[in-house]
Amino acid sequence: MKQIDAKQVTETVSTLFQKACHFLPDDVLAAIKKAAEKEEAPAAKNALERILENSEVAGREQIPLCQDTGTAVVFLELGQEVHITGGDLYPAVNDGVRRGYDEGCLRKSMVERPYSDRKNTNDNTPAVIYTDIVPGDSLKIAVLPKGGGAENMARLAVLVPADGRQGIVDFVVKTIDEAGGNPCPPIIVGVGIGGTVDQTVMLSKRALMREVGKPNDNSEDADLEAEILAKINDLGVGPMGYGGRTTALAVHLEVRPTHIASLPVAVNIQCHSARHQEAVL
Repeated sequence: MKQIDAKQVTETVSTLFQKACHFLPDDVLAAIKKAAEKEEAPAAKNALERILENSEVAGREQIPLCQDTGTAVVFLELGQEVHITGGDLYPAVNDGVRRGYDEGCLRKSMVERPYSDRKNTNDNTPAVIYTDIVPGDSLKIAVLPKGGGAENMARLAVLVPADGRQGIVDFVVKTIDEAGGNPCPPIIVGVGIGGTVDQTVMLSKRALMREVGKPNDNSEDADLEAEILAKINDLGVGPMGYGGRTTALAVHLEVRPTHIASLPVAVNIQCHSARHQEAVL
């Protein structure tokens, strides 16, 4: 049985959130650079170049890529042969969020009562934590600071099975069309299909963590990703809503079995500041 001290979890979470908010991952940078090289619309090309410039300045100066440093979303893969010592796992994660957002001078955006006084929690907790129990003796921690502008454009639909593939395409493309420039494109589009309504929403968010543009391992799902991406980029929304051919950098599908009477579909959008980091303890 491998032992991992809760303090190590806290330190890792703190470091990951600070790093995520200051540096764009290499796959995201590569996708934006490729889009900038191919984009023909002057305003759209300029927007992409400014996004790249912003990333360079943020990394150099150790300042946030965006003023909205997001909800603290954490994905844990906990090996079944791991024992957390010196404290409990979830409090350790939340302690890491508190420390990271304080030490990194990151904006605290969480409010206690969503529909009444909306008082700020002042430390960006509680984190939104998803945990999978997996084989092995390690703990994988992946963090996703999720901005509100993109999150507000998320949508869920429970289609009827007869809607099929075309129904999914139409729903996703309509969602992005209605979102327009609000989620700060170019975006990454996470799509969950199947399961139950709660699972499909979770799948759509988890899909955002995949390497940008890496096709789904299932060829049928990969074909659907490509079709939806092409239709989204035909909308002409473009970077920051300035038009052009780069509304989305990628569409990532996660698909699960579902009930014979159901076809749940969820869309979760990540803005161009597609921040995420991970570590394994």
